[in-house]
This record gives sequence, C-alpha cells and structure tokens, in this order.
Amino acid sequence: MFSIGQLSKRTGVKIPTIRYYEQMGLIDAPERSEGNQRRYTKVGLSRLSFIRHSRDLGFSVEDIRGLLELSQHPEKPCLDAHSIAAQHLQDVQSRIAKLRRLERELKRITKCDAGNVAACAVIETLADHGLCETEH
Repeated sequence: MFSIGQLSKRTGVKIPTIRYYEQMGLIDAPERSEGNQRRYTKVGLSRLSFIRHSRDLGFSVEDIRGLLELSQHPEKPCLDAHSIAAQHLQDVQSRIAKLRRLERELKRITKCDAGNVAACAVIETLADHGLCETEH
C-alpha cells in the first residue's frame, strides 16, 4: 500500500493532481487507513502511471477516460484504442501545421529593418491581420 505522497513520488504526479483525478473518476477513491490517510494499491499506482504517461503524450482527460475503459475490457478490439490515438495524432499534426505557419509568419515580420516603430513591420502586421501572408 502507498500513501498519496509515495504515489506522487513514484509517478511524478503532484498530490493535488492525484486528488483531481480521483474527483474526475479517473482513479478510484482509495481505501483509508485508521488515521484517514489515503492508501493506494499497486493497481492504483499502475493506473496513475498510465494516466501520467497519457498526459505526457498530450491525450485529453476524455481520451484517457476512454482508454482506461478499454483497458478494463481486454476482449474489445484494439482498433478502438487505435481510433482514439489516431484522432489524437491528427489533432497534433494539425497543431504542428498551425505552429509552422505561425513560425513562418513571425520569421517574415521580424526581418523588418525599419529604423523606427512608425515603419515597423511587427507593429503594422499586428495592427492589420490582412498584412499577414499565412492564416494562423
């Protein structure tokens, strides 16, 4: 059995976040000791590690909830988990593409060699979105 502090140290998840995951129903409320301290099992540790790794990969709480549900039903098709991960990958790729457009635009406007703010491309472009070359 692990205290919430031990669980936090082993997983790298902060104590308030562990409590939040309990409130969200991502991890089961643990047993309590006679002193009313939370006591977690190896299953709780494993589940929290799963959640932590999923969050590190950027999965949303709802995606994690779905993946945890699937993990409790090993007879379900792996395609269900792949579907969640594939949608997340598509979202990540979309964000990367948007960030690349943003990067190009910022590189373009920071090449400004105006001598003063009155002719500064950064200021002009921020004031008039129509001066942007990309949609970001």
